Amino acid sequence: MSKPLEGIRVLDLTNVLAGPFCCHHLAHLGAEVIKVEAAGRGDLARNLGADPDLNEKGMGVSFLAQNAGKKSVTVNLKHPKGRALFIKLVRSADVLVENFRPGVMDRLQVGYDALKKERPELIYCAISGFGQDGPWVHRPAYDQIIQGASGVMSITGDSESAPLRVGYPVADTVGGITAAFAVASALNASPRGSFIDVSMLESVLATMGWVVSNYLNAGVEPAANGNENVTSAPSGAFQAGSGLLNIAANKDEQWVLLTDHLGLSALRERPDYATRENRKKNRLALKAELETVLKTRPARDWAKELNRIGVPSGAVLTVPEVLQMPQIADRGFLHTFQQVPGVGRDIAVTTTGIKLDGDAPKVSAPPPLLGEHNHEIWSELGLSSQELEDLRSDGAL
Repeated sequence: MSKPLEGIRVLDLTNVLAGPFCCHHLAHLGAEVIKVEAAGRGDLARNLGADPDLNEKGMGVSFLAQNAGKKSVTVNLKHPKGRALFIKLVRSADVLVENFRPGVMDRLQVGYDALKKERPELIYCAISGFGQDGPWVHRPAYDQIIQGASGVMSITGDSESAPLRVGYPVADTVGGITAAFAVASALNASPRGSFIDVSMLESVLATMGWVVSNYLNAGVEPAANGNENVTSAPSGAFQAGSGLLNIAANKDEQWVLLTDHLGLSALRERPDYATRENRKKNRLALKAELETVLKTRPARDWAKELNRIGVPSGAVLTVPEVLQMPQIADRGFLHTFQQVPGVGRDIAVTTTGIKLDGDAPKVSAPPPLLGEHNHEIWSELGLSSQELEDLRSDGAL
């Protein structure tokens, strides 16, 4: 079956994570993604990750994570001939994604206003930390900067540990997936051609809807509540016999089922726990009562039993544990490429979390070597091998 974005050409001028993650989704949905990288350097993520040898080779594991299926070309946008060549490529493209600081592309003479004259139908997506205008527009932005500025860190952890960084680059990934959604939507417009301004700060705040709404509309100051879900009780992480157990008994009927199963039905007769609001006010005392029983058996055993009777539950797993679970391993979420050039061994990468008509979209090629597709792409635009060599010697490629 054809994929939704087949026939769409995307120019990926992005680095590290937010932009590459956006284009990662577009590639898996069928777009031809051409990664346009700085000559001699490439994406900074090529030198990032836990394997120093791969960093040295320009195939760092951070790069491998979200660049499968893309083609790589190199160009020097500061060189007049390199810029002219890039504009020629833009004329063949449907989408351009970049995550430079605002103003950088304009200084290189390849910003939106310049490129739309060459390709009026171009969808130009600019991802930045704070958006394309406003008093913070020129501030540098990395994931942790946005986590701190957005308030995410202030509500992560508990009263003793907050503010605390979320354990993965949540701002980068949220910004990237927001951009992918915006690009896919813009491709449905008629006529095509638009400028998309994605602010990582605003993208993250948009995902904090409940927290923001509680503050704006109920006057509740956001706080760090650790593993407690303050909207209900008992709802949060409980200590079991081995490890933590998440329980979300958010409905009255689930509260009844839980206490009956644990042999603690008498708790329902106590005024402190008689109503939903009372349980929320006395949640820590209630948690201690439940843990007297929960600690007698392993978390995974409780999870199976409680889910079976209709009380949402789950053991708290590590990343290695969940990756080995059949729920992940058997659904096609992970994809293995064999003997990847530049890596010298097999690699496994995540896909997108999407299934289309029962199939997880995949790409056919592994992450590319820097400039691996120079000859293919530039030749397609009419350049001869000699012309490419001359451009390379001149410093344009």
